[in-house]
Amino acid sequence: MLALMEEKRNLLNNNPTNQLAFKVKEIVRSKDENLMRNKDFLSILDLGAGGIDGIIQMADKIKKGETPQVLAGRTIALLFEKPSLRTRVSFEVGIKQMGGTCIFLSNSEIGLGVREPESDVARILDRLVDCIIARVFSHHSLELLSENTSLPVVNALSDRAHPCQALGDCLTIFEHKGGMQGLKLAFIGDGNNIA
Repeated sequence: MLALMEEKRNLLNNNPTNQLAFKVKEIVRSKDENLMRNKDFLSILDLGAGGIDGIIQMADKIKKGETPQVLAGRTIALLFEKPSLRTRVSFEVGIKQMGGTCIFLSNSEIGLGVREPESDVARILDRLVDCIIARVFSHHSLELLSENTSLPVVNALSDRAHPCQALGDCLTIFEHKGGMQGLKLAFIGDGNNIA
């Protein structure tokens, strides 16, 4: 607790970018259900309203040039069963801009659930990286990864949810409309990933 208080004091006395970095860490570490409901981000429902608002506000600041180095010294595994140019590049650039390193693991290298059971992949990565970002065919694979690691697991797409895309869409709405208050939304598009 004392270390966290000291970190907060140091960060807040510096500059706005460091203040933003502390806010990111605060949401990630939070036990407050209004912010984060568990260690993983498998569904938009894993974030409370405060967590969604906080992330959107942080993303807006980052987009305007305030880039917190919250991932400095961290290694993130990008585990992609399904290829995607936009998803891969956006995660890799974001991780690097925030000071982190990422390792890209494709389906041909891993064979998730075929050559390597999800439980084995999770246990191996648990020893070597700080977070798993996975883009998978089956949501069940995410659940198995989560059950077999103490690391945060982030859903970069499954057959059940695409929460990072949902946050990106929320940011766009925030930028153009100032928020969600009073808006009616309709979804038109592919129904198997995010509807």
